[in-house]
Amino acid sequence: MSDRVFPSSKPAAAAAPPAANGGTGGAAAAATTATTNGGTTKTHLYNPTSRPPYRPQPHNRRHHHRPRRNYCCCFCFWTILIILILALLVAITGTVLYILYRPHRPSFTLASLRVHRLNLTTTADSSASHLSTLFNLTLSSKNPNSHLSFSYDPFVVSCVTSNSDAFIGNGTLPAFFSNSKNETTFRGVVVTTSSDLDAETVNNLRSDLKKKNEILLKVRMDTRVTVKMDGLKSKKVGIRVTCDGIKGALPKGKSPSVANVSGAKCKVDLRIKIWKWTF
Repeated sequence: MSDRVFPSSKPAAAAAPPAANGGTGGAAAAATTATTNGGTTKTHLYNPTSRPPYRPQPHNRRHHHRPRRNYCCCFCFWTILIILILALLVAITGTVLYILYRPHRPSFTLASLRVHRLNLTTTADSSASHLSTLFNLTLSSKNPNSHLSFSYDPFVVSCVTSNSDAFIGNGTLPAFFSNSKNETTFRGVVVTTSSDLDAETVNNLRSDLKKKNEILLKVRMDTRVTVKMDGLKSKKVGIRVTCDGIKGALPKGKSPSVANVSGAKCKVDLRIKIWKWTF
């Protein structure tokens, strides 16, 4: 009985070609041969030292912006919340102080006004006009509060016409302290001027003087005041006192004329200055 020899199903591998540089100076690329079904052969080269090319992966940018947006949102939220809390505390404090102390504005009264001199002279050629005035005032200040006191800086007193606000005199009042439920009176306050006027002021003043030999006047007083309440003390705040409704008559001869101040009312307003503007 004879032995049969079966051929191997795997084709014999071709011998690898020798290295180009004789096997020195680096690793040589290995060549393998594969036989396809059609009988053709394909050679595949493999280099163990080669690396695949680097391909950068696209970054997701959304992950970098989310933390910054979250920080901004949190900062805005806490800032607005703190401002609202502070405003609420200020409102509560103001309400409590108002209920406890019932603060009121100080009141001012113009008791009398005498016109000693009111002369408007113009040159023959009407090129220049000069105004000379002298007024004598009696003023009083009253503090109606029981727990508040006012400390006033010196006053700047000015007298103007009611219709055109033409300036006709100025003076001063000394600084004083007004305690609670206190009244302070100033007598003999002098308001005067001696100045040259421009054409527009002269025309306005002449129109005011032609009305039945009387002139409607207005007294303004500007100062700064500090409010004291028990142990608390505020910052200085500007105020303006305006006394309107004064009917002044022109003096005859050397005797002064007495103005009618029965209808005069004095109003106190805050003067808040922000940068260059005063409100």
